[in-house]
Amino acid sequence: MQIKFFCPSWGMVPDYVEKIDGDIESMLKRIKSAGYDGVEMAVPTNENQKEQLKLLLNHFELDLIALQYAATGNTIDEYLAAYETQIKNAASLKPLFINSHTAADYFLVEEIKLSLKKAIELSKKLDVKILHETHRGRFSFHSASIQKYLSEYPEIRLTADFSHWCNVSESFLQNQQENVKNAIQKSDHIHARVGHPQGCQVNDPRAPEWQPALNYHLEWWDEIITQHRKKGSSFFTITAEFGPGNYMPLMPFTQQPLGNQWEINLWITAMLKNRYNQ
Repeated sequence: MQIKFFCPSWGMVPDYVEKIDGDIESMLKRIKSAGYDGVEMAVPTNENQKEQLKLLLNHFELDLIALQYAATGNTIDEYLAAYETQIKNAASLKPLFINSHTAADYFLVEEIKLSLKKAIELSKKLDVKILHETHRGRFSFHSASIQKYLSEYPEIRLTADFSHWCNVSESFLQNQQENVKNAIQKSDHIHARVGHPQGCQVNDPRAPEWQPALNYHLEWWDEIITQHRKKGSSFFTITAEFGPGNYMPLMPFTQQPLGNQWEINLWITAMLKNRYNQ
């Protein structure tokens, strides 16, 4: 099984979504030079920027994982309309799949179900795979609350970012092993971020004090990889997704980050390549 490693555009281009201009070429060149197989990013809505991105991805021979994350609305109907627009835009560049930040943690159960049904409908209609990221603030914010939806909608597949669950539950999920095991069975993509009980991102996973936290995540990631090898998947994807800004702990007053996002993501990628014999 081939394992493809992706770099997030997060932290590399201004404003993350729309202000993709000349910086996109230098960003993709840097990603390619670092040995990544592709980029995970939101697809711009501007048609000229979208065409530029398409040409550059082809030029650098990089795969695309399209990110959907900003749908909003004052009502569920408004939310679903915004969600559909964003999914269609993301699908327009024919990515490997779409990583979706689906629904919200405050939605009613029926509103979450409507959101999941919309995702399933769009996946079939657009012929694109949609994965739902385990993320704070989304329907998937907790290992227990997601279980009823995994059961009711067996089509659901996940992006595993269990760092968020560590933060929400203030633990390494030791008492939620069955829930995590079930989520692992549904996971088709990994966001390789290391969280801890008081935050979704340690300041530097290379530091010895964070070795226990890293080990918990490695156990989860290992099991996901093992499951895909057993079922004969042709490839699997991992995004080294340590983030910038407030995700990265900052020094007070100076706002200087305690770690280097680019270097940490390169380290995570190299470590996992070695671990999984790439």
